[in-house]
Amino acid sequence: MSKARAAAEPAAEDALAPRRNPDLIGHEESEQILLEAWNSGRLPHAWLIGGTPGTGKATLAFRFARFVLSQEAPGEGLFGGNAPATSLYLSAGHPVFRRVASGGHADLLTVERQRDEKRDRLKRDIAVDDVRKIGPFLRRTSAEGGWRVAVIDGADRMNLSGLNAILKILEEPPAGALLLLVSDNPGGMLPTIRSRCRKLNLKTLPEETVVNLLIQHRPTVVDEDRLALARLAEGSVGRAIQLSDAGGLALYREMIALLSALPRLDITAAHAFGDKLTRKQDDGLYETATELLVWWLARFARSLARGQWPAEVVPGEAALMTRLANARGLERWVEVWEKVQRLFARAESANLDRKQVVLNALAALESAAT
Repeated sequence: MSKARAAAEPAAEDALAPRRNPDLIGHEESEQILLEAWNSGRLPHAWLIGGTPGTGKATLAFRFARFVLSQEAPGEGLFGGNAPATSLYLSAGHPVFRRVASGGHADLLTVERQRDEKRDRLKRDIAVDDVRKIGPFLRRTSAEGGWRVAVIDGADRMNLSGLNAILKILEEPPAGALLLLVSDNPGGMLPTIRSRCRKLNLKTLPEETVVNLLIQHRPTVVDEDRLALARLAEGSVGRAIQLSDAGGLALYREMIALLSALPRLDITAAHAFGDKLTRKQDDGLYETATELLVWWLARFARSLARGQWPAEVVPGEAALMTRLANARGLERWVEVWEKVQRLFARAESANLDRKQVVLNALAALESAAT
């Protein structure tokens, strides 16, 4: 992670960090499913919570974890005469909320990717040794006389050894234990794991919801930019905030202006764009811009396949897409999208010259558009 991006994240984390966020907006249906399972007295021991990054999966997982940890021991509560629960909400002042927020609840274990201090970013995978702590934790006696809960945030980042360790737990689940797996790509996990979990897929948030959340959490962003960020993030408030903090919308506007010159690129502007992205290795601009270019190409190809352009993020996109579609068909643009993806991935693994990589990606678009 770049220093600039790392500096921008604490503000978002203060209000939206899943373990410290008391609110969940736009996922009432998913919350109701969890409540119904709890109230039935037959709560599944493992849940696989999936969906697009930044839509609130981890927030829901910690919300449910706090709720469960605030309840009586398994086998008591519901059958002891308590009324059915109607909400998972716990106020920020609740003792369980405070202990979970501080990472100090003895009956909650969180497993996630750790930071690589040398490279100043998150590690690629969740450490298998961290995953192996889950089994002993869930099997031990509850420290507070209730449930034991483990949350794996980024479960699709476990390697095969970690997945096998989880599978052993799922094959013989301990009593009074709850395992919550949060995944951006649940379909990519082992079928044997998916079949042993209750699946809960969160939908992307409506555009209006993302705009309202930006008003709440990024009040200095102007109305026009909030709408553009909501469209750019495609229903992910986390992504919208990340792009806002990283200057992603300004980069996107510059990128679309550059592409609008196709079928002939403005070479001077292309070099200036490459220089801007690679002037500093730690400002995050290169990563943000390359992600946006790959996203735009995928969006263009999907829209071309459907025969309908999406709502514009910035003015001029529909005209650009129309011109490119008239130059080449869907198959060619899918090839370009795949080529650019491979190019950026290879640049990361082989430490290629970043400016030249950007220029090569733009040249691939120019070649297809000519």
